[in-house]
Amino acid sequence: MSTPDFSTADNSSELAIEVTCLKAMLTQMLKAMGQVDAGKAIMKMEKQVAQMDDAAHAEVFSNTVKQIKQAYCQ
Repeated sequence: MSTPDFSTADNSSELAIEVTCLKAMLTQMLKAMGQVDAGKAIMKMEKQVAQMDDAAHAEVFSNTVKQIKQAYCQ
């Protein structure tokens, strides 16, 4: 079985589009899961952010989770 190619773009513009795509995919996956399981997944993501040692990373993760949560609730 061959290994899938998950190579990432070299420039920041393409990388930003890839990240946006991943956020949208995650949101759609949460919507497909059902309300209870999606709620649990979001709570686990928020708990993971709260436990992060690096404040800068935690801020970025927190903003990302907020964006996904907002998109999920729409």
